[in-house]
Amino acid sequence: MTTLFESQAPRPLADRLRPGRIQDVVGQDHLVGRDGPIGRMLATAHLTSMILWGPPGTGKTTIARLLAEHTDLRFEALSAVFSGVADLRRVFDAARKRRETGQGTLLFIDEIHRFNRAQQDGFLPYVEDGTVILVGATTENPSFELNPPLLSRCRVLVLNRLDDGALSELLARAERELGRPLPLDDDARAALRAMADGDGRYLLNMAEALADLPEEPRLDPAALARVVQQRVPVYDKDREGHYNLISALHKSLRGSDADAALYWFARMIVGGEDPRYIARRLVRFAVEDVGLAVPDALPQALAAWDAYERLGSPEGELALVQCVVFLATAPKSNALYRAERAAVAAARETGSMMPPRHILNAPTRLMKELGYGENYVYDHDAPDAFSGQDYFPEGMARRRLYRPTGRGFERRIADRLEEWERLRAERKAPAGKTGTVDPQERL
Repeated sequence: MTTLFESQAPRPLADRLRPGRIQDVVGQDHLVGRDGPIGRMLATAHLTSMILWGPPGTGKTTIARLLAEHTDLRFEALSAVFSGVADLRRVFDAARKRRETGQGTLLFIDEIHRFNRAQQDGFLPYVEDGTVILVGATTENPSFELNPPLLSRCRVLVLNRLDDGALSELLARAERELGRPLPLDDDARAALRAMADGDGRYLLNMAEALADLPEEPRLDPAALARVVQQRVPVYDKDREGHYNLISALHKSLRGSDADAALYWFARMIVGGEDPRYIARRLVRFAVEDVGLAVPDALPQALAAWDAYERLGSPEGELALVQCVVFLATAPKSNALYRAERAAVAAARETGSMMPPRHILNAPTRLMKELGYGENYVYDHDAPDAFSGQDYFPEGMARRRLYRPTGRGFERRIADRLEEWERLRAERKAPAGKTGTVDPQERL
């Protein structure tokens, strides 16, 4: 219950503008709309435990409070940052007694991913028997941070970062609450929404800071930047955002989209990512997705990494930019990646088969008597420096493991392999097999 003095205390603008109806939540129509999962729950007055997963400032706490109000449930809120086992036990005991009188409890846990595994397991019996309707809020991927048994008892609902339209609506509400427009020109209003980066709470906090300024002169983007400190983008280097952005960079490179690749590279750098991590991934990309289509891809990636190590930030980052553009615009081939997988599969399938005797060294008399090295042909002495001998184990048919594409330098490699295949079929090697290959395995 709010006391008289508490009701007269100043409240932040974001708190004053907290929606009083579920319909007033902005940017989450896919959840709270009539056909959304929360909208349907409220229409039937039947709530189930859920996990609200989304970026900061998108309405997770507000939705939880409104769910309790719309269903006459007792609202209990805890933060996993400040709460422990004793707090949970107190809430569960009170919820059990409340249930005996016919009233349910909605337990809201902010930052639920911060509870450890044992604490999360403690929820299970109370969620299972309906003692509490659990609403957990998290900014982290529940698949990684929450126990599978708890996830199986909750519905995961994903909140979107607020788009430009939702942020514009919040600004309009803020100005109505303040009773006057903010001292911003149109470009500065757009810049303010961009600074918020999809976070409604942050937007309202900045609006409150601007409310104390005189109405004239109106600020342009440069003046706004001087008044409101630029926000650092949300980026956790050891959590899902880290993997999402490196995946976006890798796939943009693979898709030969240099502009998108540069954007995701910049997003990671601005977010504070270690450029060495990006350099390692560029080296991997050079061999996995470019390979021998451009043999210079790997030296380019290694040279960029070395240049960064020598120059440091920010000068060395331009070397990584050069590598990003080089790899994005290079012909692509994953033939080496596929060849590696095929070779590993063949090695596991064939086990411990010995190499053919004609390619084994024979340093002892016994080994020579056993036929080691017999009839081996030194390829440099053969016509075209190609003997056509077979180097697979005896009893194992030849397999086509490396299949070069027709892109970039691999086109020349493919022609070379095709010629060697023709010569192998023509020349019967003096030892081992003739090197025949299944027609389906040919280029």
